[in-house]
Amino acid sequence: MKITFGVDTFIWAEAFSEKDLWVITKADELGFEVIDIAVAHPHDFPTELVKAELAKTNLKVVTTTTLGADTNPISPDPAIRANAVDHMKTLVDINKELGATILGGVNYAGWGCLTGKPRTDDEWKWGVECMREVAEYALETYPEMNICVECVNRFETHFLNIAEDAVKFCKDVGTGNMKVHLDCFHMIREEKSFTGAVKTCGKEYLGYVHVNENDRGIPGTGMVPFKEFFTALKEIGYEGYCVIESFDPSFEELNGNCAIWRKFAETGEDLAVQGLANLKKIAETI
Repeated sequence: MKITFGVDTFIWAEAFSEKDLWVITKADELGFEVIDIAVAHPHDFPTELVKAELAKTNLKVVTTTTLGADTNPISPDPAIRANAVDHMKTLVDINKELGATILGGVNYAGWGCLTGKPRTDDEWKWGVECMREVAEYALETYPEMNICVECVNRFETHFLNIAEDAVKFCKDVGTGNMKVHLDCFHMIREEKSFTGAVKTCGKEYLGYVHVNENDRGIPGTGMVPFKEFFTALKEIGYEGYCVIESFDPSFEELNGNCAIWRKFAETGEDLAVQGLANLKKIAETI
């Protein structure tokens, strides 16, 4: 099975900025076909410089983001919800400038903003309303792009944990440019089966994939059933990207949220390179 593999900038940088531009050409040199640029602060993002670096490579580009307490679309505070919409619209503009057709990540709720109880009907309504405004803006300004919502584990959000809920969210937004972002690290904690999650999305709703190991270590060395997962992707006709994402224990804010307390490889780059080799071997057997 031919899979288009990529790497996330989190392998090298916690908050991508001008000083991290070098990782773009590095990803290309290492044999990846896609780079996922994690945009923490869209209003300060060096879009033109990134575009220039990308032009030196053959890489396809994706952006992902994580919203926070001050940009939380499911907050009861309308001012915070407005901040979320502004954050996301700015990312749509960035994607258009870069030619990135996927905007993924925890882009539907404040990452780590747990309420201590299940999501409410009001939170669902606020989330759908905010995302619909962003998605309609995207349709008007950059219809080639899909917004992909990443269902993540229960310790990081109470809003979207499984593919079934993410598909429902996309349907309720109802704009046609909403897809699901699956991540194996989260799936192994929340889904009943990898095949089931993929088929719940189907080709219509599966828009993006992160191929991470269950411990966020080197992909192919842990418990994630990648052969089953890739087989399911093949069965639904998924033609999108499969991107490796992990974090260095020296990071500060990210590691608190992700609970990364130990090294899984000598460097993040080593993790990505070894993971790519492992995943390519698995994909060849499908």
